[in-house]
Amino acid sequence: MVQNSIPCFVIADGGRVRFVFPADDNALHTRDASDAPHLHDQSSDLGSDKPGRSFESGSVTRHAIAPKHDMHEMEKQKFAHTVARKVCDLSATNGFSELILVAPAHILSEIQDHLDMTTAAKLVGTLAKDLTKVPDDALYPHLKKWVQPTHRVA
Repeated sequence: MVQNSIPCFVIADGGRVRFVFPADDNALHTRDASDAPHLHDQSSDLGSDKPGRSFESGSVTRHAIAPKHDMHEMEKQKFAHTVARKVCDLSATNGFSELILVAPAHILSEIQDHLDMTTAAKLVGTLAKDLTKVPDDALYPHLKKWVQPTHRVA
């Protein structure tokens, strides 16, 4: 007996994620979506908004010190780790049999790096693109490689 595969499309960027599944007619539908809690926060809300200051060793002149980490980039990385945890949790409950990750390249690699071995084994494809704002009915041209054409009943 052949088991039907259940593909899960995880469409993410640095602050949004959508879990998209094909319906009975193979049309794509978002089952779950969420945003990062600090998606629209300013730098001052995430941490210090002014760089530190330092004295010149040979005079009394002061200079700004560039921060070692961009607070927004750190939040994007944290969100990518959260997405990876959600994907692993869904995989553990057999929520899908095939995984396709769609995200900008730097977020894609962050998510992939934090998948457990069982979930990583279900990964059948990746697409380095930001499709988080593309509506469900416009996703097919981007994802047609991994989903059957939509069958409409007349």
